[in-house]
Amino acid sequence: MKPLYLVSVLLLSGLLGLTGCTVHQPVPLYQLDNGNAPLPTQAQGVAVLLGPVSIADYLQREAFLQRQTDGSLLVADDARWAGSLATDIDQVLLRQLASRLDSQRTVLAPTNAEFKADVQVLLNIIRLDSGPQLPAVLEAQWRLLDRNGQLRDSRLLRLEEAHSGTVADQVQAQSRLLRQLTQQLAAAIEPLRDQPIAEASKPAQTPKRPARAPQQPGPKIPMVGPTPGGGEVLRF
Repeated sequence: MKPLYLVSVLLLSGLLGLTGCTVHQPVPLYQLDNGNAPLPTQAQGVAVLLGPVSIADYLQREAFLQRQTDGSLLVADDARWAGSLATDIDQVLLRQLASRLDSQRTVLAPTNAEFKADVQVLLNIIRLDSGPQLPAVLEAQWRLLDRNGQLRDSRLLRLEEAHSGTVADQVQAQSRLLRQLTQQLAAAIEPLRDQPIAEASKPAQTPKRPARAPQQPGPKIPMVGPTPGGGEVLRF
């Protein structure tokens, strides 16, 4: 009986060991790739305020979502984002835009009131996902405001990028979509680089009223005095 008991204990220990290895198996973490964008060199380049950047609610999490052929989204069991995906998107956009514009004066909103932007980018990321059998898709809308707060450009776009189906390649495809977005953004910002500075408006001055000409005395009406013969005196 002892050998049989020993064998049972060993088998049970082995099964528990395998179960423990399965439960504690580490899940790979992924980050978006900025493509090794070079750092900007112009300290006095165009001043760009990136943001507010609005991210769709379903992207504000660490779970790695997979788009299915029926349009639904499933959480991947074998992958996860390394931190907040929304924060990762902000940092990739900032690094890419600053590099393409070659400007150290590209900052992420909010910022202090002393920063005077030549261009403000209002960006809304509507969709950014992919699936094992579906391409990576990015849908976004931007609006560009000049230094006077006037709307200078507005665009709604949809971009797609193919991939091999693996999670790692899906992450690379989504990263390439963000780089394409910043490339188009930089091209739209370039015409606003040398915009004229509007002069401060001055209050309109009230025109002076012309001086009234002095009234000329009218013709004098002669008074009729007493007649030599007396009688009534008539006054007009």
